[in-house]
Amino acid sequence: QVTLVESGGGSVQAGGSLRLSCSASGPTFRHYVMMGWFRQATGKEREFVASILWFDGDTTYGDSVKDRFTISKDNDRNILYLQMNALKPEDTAVYFCAASRIQHIRDDPEWFGIWGQGTQVSVSS
Repeated sequence: QVTLVESGGGSVQAGGSLRLSCSASGPTFRHYVMMGWFRQATGKEREFVASILWFDGDTTYGDSVKDRFTISKDNDRNILYLQMNALKPEDTAVYFCAASRIQHIRDDPEWFGIWGQGTQVSVSS
């Protein structure tokens, strides 16, 4: 059993920054090789944001967040981060962290089997 808990969401003005955290726990977490962030705005489908391979730190980003967001991890404490800079109103969404056992599929939510409850990010213009 693996549990993911996100934190760090909130409300900011456009151009501001936020850092999200996702704490992972559970005896089988060691079987999950990929961690990712997804987001879902009201009335829209879930969108890939970024993912990272847990063992070597290789990262992948969605086109809409490249050069603004940075995904990182703390292996010792099993924490996933998402640093979000230069936020835009279109970044407003619920952000979810997720874990996958599949390392070669990095951006498809169907392959991420464990999800957190989500944290709201709201960006005003």
